[in-house]
Amino acid sequence: MAGRESNEDRNQENLEALQAANNITMATREDVENLQQLAQLYTRLEQAGTLSIASFVATTSFVPLPTTQSSSKEMMFDPWEELESLRRLFIEQLAVMIQKSKHLVAFTGAGISTSCGIPDFRGPKGVWTLQREGKGVPEASLPFHRAMPSMTHMALVELEKAGILKFVISQNVDSLHLRSGIPREKLAELHGNSFREICPSCEVEYLRDFEVETIGMKETSRRCSDVKCGAKLTDTVLDWEDALPLKEMDPAEKHCKMADVVLCLGTRQQNVDDDVLSHTVQFADHSGLQPAFKISSWWGEDCNCKSSVLGMWQTPKDKKASLVIHGPVDKVIAGVMHLLNLQIPPYIRVDLLQISLAQFSRNTEKRYVKWTLRIASIHGQRAPLPFIKSVEVSFLDRPDLKEAILHKQPFRLKREMVRTRPFKMVLKLNFSDGCGCPCTRIEFPVDFEVSADSFSSDKDAVFQKLRDTAIKDSCCGQYALVERNTLLDPKSEASVYAISTNIVWHSSLVATSKAFKVIPESNGNMVKRHNECVNDIGTSPKRSKGR
Repeated sequence: MAGRESNEDRNQENLEALQAANNITMATREDVENLQQLAQLYTRLEQAGTLSIASFVATTSFVPLPTTQSSSKEMMFDPWEELESLRRLFIEQLAVMIQKSKHLVAFTGAGISTSCGIPDFRGPKGVWTLQREGKGVPEASLPFHRAMPSMTHMALVELEKAGILKFVISQNVDSLHLRSGIPREKLAELHGNSFREICPSCEVEYLRDFEVETIGMKETSRRCSDVKCGAKLTDTVLDWEDALPLKEMDPAEKHCKMADVVLCLGTRQQNVDDDVLSHTVQFADHSGLQPAFKISSWWGEDCNCKSSVLGMWQTPKDKKASLVIHGPVDKVIAGVMHLLNLQIPPYIRVDLLQISLAQFSRNTEKRYVKWTLRIASIHGQRAPLPFIKSVEVSFLDRPDLKEAILHKQPFRLKREMVRTRPFKMVLKLNFSDGCGCPCTRIEFPVDFEVSADSFSSDKDAVFQKLRDTAIKDSCCGQYALVERNTLLDPKSEASVYAISTNIVWHSSLVATSKAFKVIPESNGNMVKRHNECVNDIGTSPKRSKGR
C-alpha cells in the first residue's frame, strides 16, 4: 500500500515538475489514469536520460483510453483536445522544423481531402471499411468534380510559392493539388488522377473538369488534339494490378533522397512503396537530420463532412517518424502557417466553356438566316459540361424573339429569322450543385453581317484577373472572354469564356481554430520557448518569400 502511494506521489511530482519546468498549465482530466500514464512516460524518459520537451511531445502523441473492446481502430485519447500546452508545442516544433528545412517534401493521402467532402477508403466510415461490414457506401457531400481544395491544400500552395516546399507526393486521385495551384512539375500523383488523360504516343496530358470514365489506364472516348498525332487517349488511374508509374515514381524518389524534412499528411501509408520513403529514413540515419514528420487524419463534429467520426488512428510508419501528431490536419497547418508568418490564400475556382454560333443562309433567299447557338465543353462536343445545369436564353431589345430554356446537354438552340441589325443574346447560366453562386449572365453579341475578329488572350492572366476580382468583390460569378475563333465557310464563331464559380476563404477558419488561438502572439515567443526546450533552434520562423 505504501509502495503504491509512493508511486502516485512520484507521478504527481513528475507532473508538477513538467509544468514548472516549462511554465505551462496542463488541462485537467477527470480520468486520472491517463494522467498517470503521461507521468509514467515522463519518468521513463527521465530515467533514460533523454528527457526533453521535444522528445516528450513526440512520444506522447497519443495515449490509449481504457476500453473493454479489442479493435485495431480503437479511439485514442489525444492531447490535442485535452492538453492545450502540448498541443501548442506540437505546432511550434513543427513550425521550426519547416522553417529550418532545406528541402521540404510533402506526402499526402485521403485524410487531407475528407474535409473537402470526399470520403476516404480505409477510415472508420471509409468506402472499403463499410463495404466489408456490409453497409452502404457513404455519400459525398457534393459532386466529386466540384470538390474544393482544403486549408491544407492551399497552405501547401503558399509554402511552394514561398520557396519552402520543394515537392509533393500524393496518393490521391482527386486532382485537388493541381486545382489548388501546385505546379505539375512539382507533383507526383502515384495512383493517377481521375481528371487527367494522357496520350500514350506523344505523352501530352489533358486535365479535365469532369471525371474520366475509365480506370486502369484504358482507352477513353477522346483523341489527342495534336493534328500530327491523333492517338486515342487513356486514363491515368491505377487499377489493383497496375504498377506505380515510373513517370511519377522517379521524381518522387529523387526528391525523397534530397529531403531533410518530409511531411506525411492524412495518409495511413499502408500502400506506400517503401522505396519512396526508405531513402528519407536512410538519409536521416546517416546524417543525424530529422526527415520524417507525421500528421494522421482526423474527423470531428466541426468538419464540413456529411459523414464524420471522432478518432485518431495509428499508422504502420509512425515509429519511423521524428514527430507524430494525431490531430486535425487543417488546424495544425493553420497554426504552423501563422507562426511562419504566411497567409493561407483563398481558393477561387475558374471554369471554362465554349459558346459557338453558326449561321447558314438560304441559297434562294439571302434575307433569311438560320443560326445555331451551342454552349458546350472546351474538351470536345461530346464531353460533358458538369458545372452548368441549364441555360436560359433571352434577347435584349428584341421582344419579337421568343425566349428559350435549355435543360439538356448539349445545350443547343436553333432559330430562323430575318437578317436584321445586330443584337445581344443574354445567356443565363444556371450552375450545378457544388458551385458557389447560383448563376451568371453573359451578354453575347450577334451580327450576321460583320464577322468578329479572332483573338487570344493570355489564359493565366485572365484567370488571375478573375481571381483578383472575386477576392475584391467577395463573391464569384465574374466572367471574361479568353479567346475567339472565326470561320467564313460556314460562317461561325466560337468563343471561350472563363467564369469564377467558387470562392473558399480560409482566413476565417484560421481565426476560429482552437489551434490558432493558443499560438503565442509573436513569432519571437515561439523561438524563445523552443530555445528553452531544444538546444538547436534557429532564428525567427519568419521566412523570406524569395528563398
